[in-house]
Amino acid sequence: MKPHELLDPEFHSFLIPGTDQWSIETLPTIRERIHSTFGTQQNNSYEERWITVDEERLRLCIYRPGATSTTALLPVILYIHGGGFVLGRPEMADAYLAALAEELKTLIVAVDYRLAPEYPFPLPLEDCYTALGWLFGDDHDLGMDTRKIVIMGHSAGGGLAAALGILARDKGQYPIAAQVLVYPMLDHRTGTSNSPHQNESTGTFSWLPAPNRFCWNCLRGGYNLDDDRIGLFSPSMQRDLQGLPPSFISVGSLDLFLEEDVEFALRLSRAGVAVELHVYPGAPHMFDQNPGRITTQSSLDIVRALNEFLKMGIV
Repeated sequence: MKPHELLDPEFHSFLIPGTDQWSIETLPTIRERIHSTFGTQQNNSYEERWITVDEERLRLCIYRPGATSTTALLPVILYIHGGGFVLGRPEMADAYLAALAEELKTLIVAVDYRLAPEYPFPLPLEDCYTALGWLFGDDHDLGMDTRKIVIMGHSAGGGLAAALGILARDKGQYPIAAQVLVYPMLDHRTGTSNSPHQNESTGTFSWLPAPNRFCWNCLRGGYNLDDDRIGLFSPSMQRDLQGLPPSFISVGSLDLFLEEDVEFALRLSRAGVAVELHVYPGAPHMFDQNPGRITTQSSLDIVRALNEFLKMGIV
């Protein structure tokens, strides 16, 4: 069957092709258009905190649940937004994060990391690690339980979350209870002739090979892919996955990232990591932007997994 025949009817809006031509020249316009759809602090749900990294200020957006019945410390989700590493801010998920904080009675700290190509690898990842370290510090009054910190991200944010899990494991300073990776962007080879993942059913809708190649090249900058940091740049290339936290991974069956995500889940399992994998039939990349039964099921799966991870904490 052809990809359009596999697409679930609730995602037929994805059949309309995008018109963006991704390049260094067009990126500012794409950013401006997409960022203009986000709200501002005045009409969003977060509070801002600023910390300093490399003599530059890093913004964190904090979502709190409503009044809770106890004075117990709250679990925390460190959230990393998507946008292909080249665009986006925490505001793009504002309503989602506010609702999630309330439903789970948890703090959510979203990282406004620096974007490529102006800030290529490893700077976005370093920003995420700085934010993780801040959670374990003593210069805030958030009342969080650092035994119950889950890292989470969508798309490129999921890729950064996976890299952050590897970096945190290797450095051994900040223990992570679990990671939740929603259609994560993990493999810089996807969409190229060198990709081990050649599947004619994926990458036809929503997120295509050409912008994927562009975004990975932006993140790469001058990095030569020739040292042991390659798994931090592209988590699919990480050889050793042992000792990573329990993981939840979800992806649509028509997503360009299907095979890299499934393979990463299998490799986690082979490395002795507890992993939960969901593949949603007939769903393209970013399918959860479209309301429907599959999106509802995905949301339920994520909330259930987060709830279990946050209750469990560090074993």
